[in-house]
Amino acid sequence: MPEIKIVTEVAGRVCALPVTTGGNVGDGDEIAFVEAMKMEIPVTSTTAGTVKAILVKLDDVIAEGQVVAIIEA
Repeated sequence: MPEIKIVTEVAGRVCALPVTTGGNVGDGDEIAFVEAMKMEIPVTSTTAGTVKAILVKLDDVIAEGQVVAIIEA
């Protein structure tokens, strides 16, 4: 199964992680929310599959382009 890396398009603080490792996600489902400039910006899955790993935790400060999770398609 191919592994798809989910990256964030914005820098900020991880304020929510609505999925768990081993959970199923659909194309466009929210993987995380990043707080930037007082807004909560969703990081969404680009494919359907199973969450293999979540590489961030709540309150982590992340950079633009950072890998947030890995999905097995």
